[in-house]
Amino acid sequence: MVSVSVDGSTLHLSVEGLDKVWAIKSHLEIPLEHIAGVTVDPPGVHDWWKGLKLVGTQGLGLIAGTFLYHGQRVFWDVHDPDLAIGIALHDERYSELIIEVENPGDAVELIQRALDDRQ
Repeated sequence: MVSVSVDGSTLHLSVEGLDKVWAIKSHLEIPLEHIAGVTVDPPGVHDWWKGLKLVGTQGLGLIAGTFLYHGQRVFWDVHDPDLAIGIALHDERYSELIIEVENPGDAVELIQRALDDRQ
């Protein structure tokens, strides 16, 4: 699972628990200006194929790490697809982040509010 917070003009994503090990990442910081959109239940989250694993773990109900999906680099950290959100990016290492959060609706609202406030 990933915790989400916004500080000024930066989105902070903290990978929690053992997911830090499986994803080989503990924290991501994304400038709000690099976020193209955010959504609950992102496309592909319920598909069996998540892409070519570059680094990370896939199996036993977990997908965590960096994957090449349709030619794009995507960061995943999901146990339960029903709790996943997607964050589309531009001008970043990843084209998308697909992460599990405690409350998808609240997380999307927090990010969207921060994006709206900066305009």
